Amino acid sequence: MKKFFMLFAAAALLLVSANIATAQSGDATQAATEEVSAADANPFNVKSEVPLHQALKTKFIEGGAGFMSLIIICLILGLALSIERILYLSMSKTNAKALVAKVEKALDEGGIEAAKEVCRNTRGPVASIFYQGLLRYNQGIDVVEKTVVSYGSVQMSNMENGLSWIGLFIAIAPSLGFLGTVIGMIQAFDAIQAAGDISPNVVAGGMKVALITTVGGLIVALILQVFYNYILSKIDSITIDMEDASICLVDVLTKYEEKKK
Repeated sequence: MKKFFMLFAAAALLLVSANIATAQSGDATQAATEEVSAADANPFNVKSEVPLHQALKTKFIEGGAGFMSLIIICLILGLALSIERILYLSMSKTNAKALVAKVEKALDEGGIEAAKEVCRNTRGPVASIFYQGLLRYNQGIDVVEKTVVSYGSVQMSNMENGLSWIGLFIAIAPSLGFLGTVIGMIQAFDAIQAAGDISPNVVAGGMKVALITTVGGLIVALILQVFYNYILSKIDSITIDMEDASICLVDVLTKYEEKKK
């Protein structure tokens, strides 16, 4: 799954690079320059003569291919990792109450081995925790409880895998935007120094680059932050299910042991 999304990210990067190269070549650059005034007036108005994708491409070029490309890379890689985590967590979600009922029924009908078979045929971290606990049933309920707690921590780590990278892209994207802002300001002051005069036309170029890169970085960070918080909420939900189900498993095994006596 991860390889698929990384390939998707690489293909998207190649597509973006191709669009940048096309936009910056010959007639494309000239056409983009002619449409700057219309795009600046209202770039996101669907009623405008300039299409939305063309306006975005124009702003991308004005922001500078270097920094804007890095910001887009952060967005693509962050989205790829976020989608992979969402799919993983969605497949990890199970009906814990139904699983506990199946395990209890299997214990009554076929014993520990039947309960293990139920867990083996069920996907998700809850079933994996149950299986590890059942493997150590012969060592006592206390060992089962400790095993469930320990293996629950392992499953938590698996669910949180990749979140650190998403957090990194959330931090890097606005930082790149602010870096572009600083460089744009430097360019503006260089232009003022070269012209020997402070005028709006001299300062406008550098200031526009500064503002566009900042906006781009902040937008990317906001998008990834929404995905990051959504992933955390799903992890919390699954964690609560694991904890409740683990308590139920210990209770079920305790009742099963008492019946055997």
